[in-house]
Amino acid sequence: MKAVVLVGGEGTRLRPLTYTTPKQLLPVVEVPLLERVLVHLAGAGVDEAILSLGYRPDAFVTAYPDSVAAGIRLSYAVEPEPLDTAGAIAFAARHGGVDETFVAVNGDVLTDVDVGDLVRTHRRRQAVATIHLTAVDDPSRFGVVAIDDDGRVLAFVEKPPPGQAPSNLINAGTYILEPEVLALIPADRRVSIERQTFPELVDGGRLYGVASEAYWLDAGTPAAYLRAHADLLDGTRAGPPAPGATTVAPGVWVLGSPTVEGDVGPYSLIGAGAVIAAGARVASSVVGAGSVVEKGAVVERSLLLPGARVGGGASVTGSILGRNAVVAEDCQVSALTVVGDNEVLDRGVCLSQARVPA
Repeated sequence: MKAVVLVGGEGTRLRPLTYTTPKQLLPVVEVPLLERVLVHLAGAGVDEAILSLGYRPDAFVTAYPDSVAAGIRLSYAVEPEPLDTAGAIAFAARHGGVDETFVAVNGDVLTDVDVGDLVRTHRRRQAVATIHLTAVDDPSRFGVVAIDDDGRVLAFVEKPPPGQAPSNLINAGTYILEPEVLALIPADRRVSIERQTFPELVDGGRLYGVASEAYWLDAGTPAAYLRAHADLLDGTRAGPPAPGATTVAPGVWVLGSPTVEGDVGPYSLIGAGAVIAAGARVASSVVGAGSVVEKGAVVERSLLLPGARVGGGASVTGSILGRNAVVAEDCQVSALTVVGDNEVLDRGVCLSQARVPA
């Protein structure tokens, strides 16, 4: 089975990390987000994925020079200009020669939904399109869906005003589609699947939804990106947090052979070659490969991407440091501050809710 994976966005909500790395290539506990999506699809029988590319397509080709990721064959469909969601799906599907039932997913969504069951339900209903649905407390930020007892979609409303949503079920970004959907999407122009294609299918009674309580997370904001790591470490999502990770204490995982002389508490993972110096403290965090936490430093509820360094006496709380970023001695970084790749904070700098560079 083929899948179209939408990875063309600029990842503006995760800037400055995405100035240098496309969002789907950012690691989630040392594994690129894209690979976590592909591993899940492979479990449902997907063996070929067409990546719908726009922003920094070169980065994907460089990351997967043999056009294989997570055991899935890759092909690349580079949009000549942004085509929106339906336009991007159709462009990639046509590029990849899709001629039978296929899966389309948003490449920044992490979910444990049973895609194989979605496909079986889709075929049993003889649907043209099937959407995975998940319930949320505030549906106003999403595409909201109302379904009847048979799962037929009665209404699809993109981002309704608060209090006016027809249900609390939202479009969760995994679709099972028939090729005939592509005929509804004009080529080489912007078309929104949420605002145009799905409402058209509702009018024809050909759109279905499947609600699921399976894990679901749109990882596209700093808070959600941190949560994606925490959910793998604290057991919210089952299994080891990363392939090859081993437990060295309750709630503490390591990859490879890091040097850990300081205190590491749950729920944390220390990457290969990382150093936690004597007198340092790490808790509820991921310290990426080759990163260093110096003596007297504190890292809590945070993410250090590979090669980051936290100087002596500094603290990093609820924040993200990019690759090879340096937080010098006695700095205080907190409250969802995001420091970009290779950035250096001088000694004693205090940041809260900041982006560096802005």
